[in-house]
Formats: sequence, C-alpha cells, structure tokens
Amino acid sequence: MPITVEEFETARPRLLSVAHRMLGSAQDAQDAVQTAWVRAVTARSCAPIENPSAWLTTVTARVCLDELRARRRRDEAPLLADALPAADLAADEAVLRAEDVSRALMVLLDRLTPPQRIAYVLHDLFSTPFDRIAEVLGGTVPSAKKHASRARLRLTGAPQAEEQTATGRPDPRIVDAFMAAARTGDTRAMIRLLAPDSVRDAEAALLPHGGRTTVRGASDIAAETAQFRDRIRAACRLTVNGRPMYVIAPGGRPFATIEISTAGGQVSRITLRLVRPDDRFDAS
Repeated sequence: MPITVEEFETARPRLLSVAHRMLGSAQDAQDAVQTAWVRAVTARSCAPIENPSAWLTTVTARVCLDELRARRRRDEAPLLADALPAADLAADEAVLRAEDVSRALMVLLDRLTPPQRIAYVLHDLFSTPFDRIAEVLGGTVPSAKKHASRARLRLTGAPQAEEQTATGRPDPRIVDAFMAAARTGDTRAMIRLLAPDSVRDAEAALLPHGGRTTVRGASDIAAETAQFRDRIRAACRLTVNGRPMYVIAPGGRPFATIEISTAGGQVSRITLRLVRPDDRFDAS
C-alpha cells in the first residue's frame, strides 16, 4: 500500500481543514477525506510516495472538486443556515471556532466557481504550488493561476463605483461599537449608542412566537438585543446587495442580515431580515 495508516492519520487534520474550506461543511469534509483514504487504500501503484501529505491533499482536493461540480450540475444554491439540521450547524460552528476560520470568508467562498474555490483554497490558504493545483484541476499552471486570481478579486474586490458613492451610509464607528456591545449583552453601552427614538424592525420569522416586529426606544431595543447576543456573536460584516451590514452566519452559513442606520452620532434604526437565496454578498 503506497500510504500507511500512520501517514494518513498524521495528514488527516490538515486534510479536514482543506476539505472544510472547499466544501463549507464539516460533515462533507469528513466524507471527502474518507473517500480520499479509500482511494489511497485501493490505489494499484506499489511505488513509494515521497510526500504522502501532498499526495493525499491532491486526492482530497479532487474529491472536493467532484462534489462542487456535482452541486453545480444539480443547480444547488448554497445552503442557508435555516435549511440545515442543528447538529450540522453546530459541527460547522465548532470548526470555525476551533480553527479560527473567518466567518465572512466561508460565506464568500460559496459564491465562487468550483475551480476558483479549489485554486484559492489550495494556494492562498494552504500554500499549495500551482503545478499541483493544475494537476487537481486537470489544466495548465497559467489556468490555475487565473482561477486563483479571479477568486481573489471576487473575495476582496472593491464594490461597484455606484455603490461606493452611495449617500446615507451609516457611520461604521458607531455601527461597530454597537455590535461590540451587543455581542456581550452590554445594555448600558447599547443605550448610550442608541438614539432615544430609535426603531428596531424585524421579520416575524426571526422572532419568538408572538414577538413584536417593531420595537421603539433605546431601553427596549437594548434589552431585547441582549437576549440575542448568541446570534450576534455569529455575525460578520459584509456588503449585501451593495449595502454594508452584518450577516448572522452560524457555521459560516448565512441566516439573517442586520442593517444599522445612524444619524447624529447614534443608531437610529436596526433592520433584521432573513437572507434570501438571491442575495449577493461581497467583501465589506
């Protein structure tokens, strides 16, 4: 057998990290790595492999590429958080926290084409040389470089010119300060940042049964927000449909948006809504 059990177990943590970034799911990553191991066990070649970790990474990446392409053939949109079982979300959230993975990055990676995602993850996140990436993609080195470059532009590119010049944009310092207070449930800090006549609007689907879709006044908004600090801890800053806001994304899966308006150095309105499948996400 070209790969030993010991070599596979040594490489497994890295393989799981690679597969998770490629597929966006802890469970799918486990399945991909297991498939890679089966392929290693059944490989016909008896020649020794100089770099087992690199060989297994290549095989795992090919498995992930096949899965990403299959999703695209099935015309599957990226799954939103409310479409996943709680156990799957918990597993994905555990990976983000344990490996300190960017929540925003996981949301944006889902918007790449399969070759772009593979090339970006392998090169930019795991320092894989382009000749090996080209081997995974079944193309040339220049083509692999182009996929990674396009991915980079989509992940970090500037918003459209008309979006950059939009008027009435919220003060990011006030917004970030409010979100920082909301994550810890600091009601006093939130009340100082909220205008006395501020308003919170939310879709009914985001609220407990019988919850008010509109809440008015700094004290009431702060008290309610503190009850949802666990959700807010799963939020990241992104641009959604050209507007800067926070996206609640447990496990890196979009669930809801928090749009905060400011006026006179205070928060004037907070709008919460469910993420739609056709929402467009860009780097903030």
